[in-house]
Amino acid sequence: MNNTFKKTILASLVSAGMMTSGLAAADEHPVKLGLMLPYSGTYTALGEAITNGLKLAIEQNDGQLGGRDVEYVQLDSEANPSKAPQNMSRLVKGDNVDFVIGPVHSGVAMGMLRVAKQSGAITIIPNAGLGAATNQLCMPNVFRTSFSMWQNSYPMGKVAYDQGHREVVTITWDYAGGKEDVAGFKEAFEAEGGEVVEEIFVPFPSTEFQSYLTQIASIDPDAVYTFFAGGGGVSFVRDYAAAGLKDSIPLLGSGFLTEGNVAALDGAGEGVQTTLHYAETLDNEQNQAFVEAYQEAYGKAPDTYAVQGYDTGAMLVQALDKVDGNTEDKEALIEALASVELQSPRGPMSFSESHHPIQNVYLREIQDGKHEVVGVAAEQLEVPDDACKM
Repeated sequence: MNNTFKKTILASLVSAGMMTSGLAAADEHPVKLGLMLPYSGTYTALGEAITNGLKLAIEQNDGQLGGRDVEYVQLDSEANPSKAPQNMSRLVKGDNVDFVIGPVHSGVAMGMLRVAKQSGAITIIPNAGLGAATNQLCMPNVFRTSFSMWQNSYPMGKVAYDQGHREVVTITWDYAGGKEDVAGFKEAFEAEGGEVVEEIFVPFPSTEFQSYLTQIASIDPDAVYTFFAGGGGVSFVRDYAAAGLKDSIPLLGSGFLTEGNVAALDGAGEGVQTTLHYAETLDNEQNQAFVEAYQEAYGKAPDTYAVQGYDTGAMLVQALDKVDGNTEDKEALIEALASVELQSPRGPMSFSESHHPIQNVYLREIQDGKHEVVGVAAEQLEVPDDACKM
């Protein structure tokens, strides 16, 4: 990490009023976590799952970080990019939080990153998948505990080719997230020797898919790769099956196509394969314990969003222990965060030089209404954040 940049970050922290007069005084106060997540609107469930997972990990550490109590400052991001800079500034300058955790929405992340750069606030992204956060816009004080669009889609390219598919149609919404996702798939698929014969972009957030399904049927590719999420994912998978395409043209996708929505698919998703860094059925000791603890605490099964929150909490636990709870020495704290290695419910996880998680990506297939892991699509995949300079 560049020493000049480190000093700049530290100077920013001083000017932002984030450093107190002494460690002894700091130890008398709780570690303040600013949660900038959606607690209303379309993404409410995601914000709540991340928050639940975060708090569970810290509660399992006696509710403390580095021997200090924890205070949560929750701010509803409303998934509104226009409010992001103001909300971030409120947490950093008004509430004087030690860490900002958020967001879910990539558009909100862009606004948060501007303030993170100006203020030096240590920021941990528990969901937003925009590639730039740890690439072109990377900085020492920003970490990600989730994924990038590329990381979850790239592995499916080789999987599709290895399954014998040579000509594939891609379809997604016409917006940045969808384009980043299908570009990752296309990069890997074409590197293997496959061909994307048609790229279909649907106006966002339309879920009128019939004309596109007719187009796909007329092309008759070996398979279809798609990125849709939430209600759009449910509609696409159900419409795809209703059109009679599922049995003749396999449907592949990013894991967010079906994540959290298997029940809503009402059987239409059976056999659909996706790639993602987590599945609720992962057979490891950590996941089994996590699923049991999460269900006991919140009365429902965890999903990927809950795991991302949980690992954010586990990351803070490990890093704050390394610095004995000292949140004043920002340089030491950043180095401690960067060196974290977790045995997560998702599997082994560490961080690249760009502060992006190095993690497994799994091939999942919906079987009897569950995401069953049928293989590891990519082991300990590192995102090639070549534009990151820090």
